[in-house]
This record gives sequence, structure tokens and C-alpha cells, in this order.
Amino acid sequence: MTKTTTFWLSFAFALSIVALTDASGRIPSTLDGPFDPVTIPYDVSLRGYAVDLPDTDPRVRRRVKGFEPEQVSVSLSASYDSVWISWVTGEFQIGNNLKPLDPNSVASVVRYGRSRFPLTHKASGYSLVYNQLYPYEGLQNYTSGIIHHVHLTGLKPSTLYYYRCGDPSISAMSDIYRFRTMPVSGPRSYPERIAVVGDLGLTYNTTDTISHLTSNKPDLVLLVGDISYANLYLTNGTGSDCYDCSFPDTPIHETYQPRWDYWGRFMQNLISKTPIMVVEGNHEIEEQAENQRFVAYSSRFAFPSKESRSSSTFYYSFNAGGIHFIMLGAYIAYNKSAEQYKWLEWDLANVDRSMTPWLVAAWHPPWYSSYKPHYKEAECMRVAMEELLYSYGVDIVFNGHVHAYERSNRVYNYTLDPCGPVHITVGDGGNREKMAIEHADEPGNCPEPSSTYDVYMGGFCATNFTSGPAAGKFCWDRQPDYSAFRESSFGHGILEVKNETWALWKWYRNQDSKSKVGDQIYIVRQPDMCPVHPTLQKSWFADS
Repeated sequence: MTKTTTFWLSFAFALSIVALTDASGRIPSTLDGPFDPVTIPYDVSLRGYAVDLPDTDPRVRRRVKGFEPEQVSVSLSASYDSVWISWVTGEFQIGNNLKPLDPNSVASVVRYGRSRFPLTHKASGYSLVYNQLYPYEGLQNYTSGIIHHVHLTGLKPSTLYYYRCGDPSISAMSDIYRFRTMPVSGPRSYPERIAVVGDLGLTYNTTDTISHLTSNKPDLVLLVGDISYANLYLTNGTGSDCYDCSFPDTPIHETYQPRWDYWGRFMQNLISKTPIMVVEGNHEIEEQAENQRFVAYSSRFAFPSKESRSSSTFYYSFNAGGIHFIMLGAYIAYNKSAEQYKWLEWDLANVDRSMTPWLVAAWHPPWYSSYKPHYKEAECMRVAMEELLYSYGVDIVFNGHVHAYERSNRVYNYTLDPCGPVHITVGDGGNREKMAIEHADEPGNCPEPSSTYDVYMGGFCATNFTSGPAAGKFCWDRQPDYSAFRESSFGHGILEVKNETWALWKWYRNQDSKSKVGDQIYIVRQPDMCPVHPTLQKSWFADS
């Protein structure tokens, strides 16, 4: 497509936006920015207290018998022509003297097709059982049900498929579910709506978030870390609003793994038909015996790691129509000598922007947050990776971790930059921990620099600003210029990519009606003004 054609398509789309405006004015775009910072005051009366769903809630109880499938979910592969189907069979065990189930005792089979009857295709996969073990007297161990992952291939784009999963040899098959594949990659081919949510947990706030999110009928769900919050519980099932402040003397960071099963059961209605893509957060670390971490996270979800040539479940990439998503790990090595960084260089160099014009990155802790909690916590990761992402023209970055909502102006290296990405923090999914309401720029709220030490990677990178209005200071004394909009509220976001240069971002608050938007903006790419690092101009997914 020529630059002239791109210009006129963008111009025509801009005119259509103006034509659709109402009395309240048109939706702003990043072309109107950078914007003066806006803070919506915290409204205590609208939030309520975050309370977890108990194990007696019918939405989290086991409703199947024997080895019938439960916790059914769909996730994407690297491209439109394949997906993963995952589920659990058998009951978990918690306590002592556990006898793990045999993964080979139950088959992993999916029957699927383009019509409900008959399901003409069959695929088989693999299964596993994981353990969460504690080498301390008095702590209860856990062994999971049998977790199944089956890869469906040879699918057609933008097509509705029906499927059943389970083991037909023992009459243990699921109900019939359905999913729709992603559009084929191309500059005019996009899923209609992509839901983005973070720090979800399993509270009554979570149920509101998922209800609102589901009403928006997303084609894909992006969950940017902190999933079940099982590690807010001791192994005896005792819960807390804050692990560190309530259980400071426990010998290891305990977890209550059944919360993962509750989460999978609750989410099944949504993610059995809408693909979900997740990336790890700090609540997925879940230490156990022999220094193992992230075992539940890596076991319960299927990841397109191999398909995207990643050797890890912590980082991978995939296409959804004309969008290339890059999921990165903040709790695994990310410096220039690390495997993740080398993979990221490879992945970026092989993105074909003529086929996937949009480049979206996601990981858990934000680089650009003006809230006091976790302020500059991910600075080592930013120092290591920001230049590389900027050089390849990443358009949008999604994060969680901070339990609030914040949208940035286009920014690079703390400087307003029309070619920098828009950073959006959506750590407001509904978790049990506190809402973030204090800002680092408010009097008395600037954290001590020592609090930003990267305990996971063993680094210290946060220093005073060297230029700009906050030069010589660790925090701004007003809302930073890079922060365009912030509000403390539970909610979720919806991304609607319209064409190769325009995308509409909407953020919805739980306390509003399902149709009311709390924040919205058109994010506009300017490829002619912001040239990017040359790529190979051919997607290596086709060759892998």
C-alpha cells in the first residue's frame, strides 16, 4: 500500500469520526496530544470492599463427575490457523500422603468441526499433573487434577468452530462449546474487540468486571498477570488481604492451590468460547520445594511458545489479524545477554509490518506509573528493553500490577515523544488487595529510592530524573507530563483496531452502567512520521 493511499484512508476515517460525534464532542485522538494530565478523584462510596468468593459459592464448586472435563479454556497459537484447547479432569488433592493421578490414565481428545453435528475432526494432545510441595512440617501439599492441552491445526480464519473435549473411551466428554478463530493477518483484518484486564483475582469485584467484560462480547481476552491470587492464602485455606503484612513469619510464601481450580471453574463460561492469553505476574511466582516457581501458571495454560520460537512460558508472541502481540516476562532475566532479550530481538526483526501493522506489547509491572505503589519498580526492565521496543515502533503497551487505571501520553525515556508508545495500566480487575489511591507526586508520598530494588533480578536502576521539570528529583511534584489520565477504580478495557493506523481504546468502570465509558481515545499510528527499524518483511511464523 502506498503512502498516499495510507494518508487518504486515514483522512477518510478521521472524517467519519467527526461525523459520528454527539453533543458532548468528538472522541479525542493521540493526534490531539500530548494532553494535560487529568486525575479523577477517588470516590470511596462507589468502590466497596474487595471480598473473595468463598469455596461454597456455586460458581466455584466442582459440578462434574469422575473424569468429565472442567475448567475448559481456549487460547491462541501463533497465527489464526491453530488454537489450544485446555481442561482439567479428576479431582485435586490437598493435605499429606498424596497420591498423584496418572496423566496417562485419561486420554486428551478434542472432536471439532464447523457444524455442531457431526464433529468431523479429531485431535489428540498431552496431559500432566503438577504438585505444589512444601518441605516444612504443618504445611499441606497439593497435587492437581489431570491438565490436558490439545493443539488444533489447519483451521480457517474468522470461522466458528464447535468442539467437545475429554476421553471418549470412558464416556467422559464435555458439553459442546464453540470458539471463533482470529482473522487472517493483513492491514485491513482485525478482531472486532479485544478485552484487556489485569490483576483479576476471584472477588465479588471480579464478578462485576467479568460481567461487564462479557457484555462487550470480546473476540479475545488479554490478561496481563496476577490471575488467581492463590498466594494470598496459607495452605490451610486461611486467607488475607495482604500476604506480607499478615503472614510475615511463614517459612515459605505459601499458597492455597485450590483457588486456581475455583478460578478456572468461574472463568469457564467466558474462556471456553473466547480465547484468553495470559502473562505471568508476581502473584504467580508461588515458591515451593526445590526452589521451583510459577509451576501452576506454566502448567494450567497453553502457550504458543514453541510456535513463536520461544523456549519459555514467560515470553512469547502471536498474531491476531493485523496485530502482532509480544508478551514479555518481568520476573525472568531480561538484560541484553539473556535469552529473553535475544528472542525479543529475533521476534521484532521478523515482524512484517505490511501484514501486521500494529505492534502491541504486554507484561505485568508498568514502566510508566505515577502511583505510589510499585513506583519505578520495573526500572531495570525499562532500562534494558525500552530502546529496543522503541526502535521497532511498538504502538501500545499494556500492564497491570498497580491496582488502578492510568493512560500515558506517547512517551519514551520519560520524555514526551510523538513516536513513543501509549502505555496503559489496567491493574484494576478486582483483586482482593487494596486499590492504589496514592500518587507519588503528592506531598509526602514519594517513595524512598531504596524501595525500588528489583528483588527478582537483583538490580537497582531507579535514580533521580536528570532532565525535565522533575530534574534532580526522584518524583514529580505534580502529575507527570507523561501521565495523561488516571483514576482509582475497578474495571477493564476494550481495544478496537479500526484499520492500519486508527484504534479505539475504551476503559469501563465497574460502578457505571455497562454501556458508559470511563475513558476513551483513538490511538493513531503515524508510520510516515515515525520510521521503524528495518525488518525482514516476511513473517517467520509461516516457516516455523
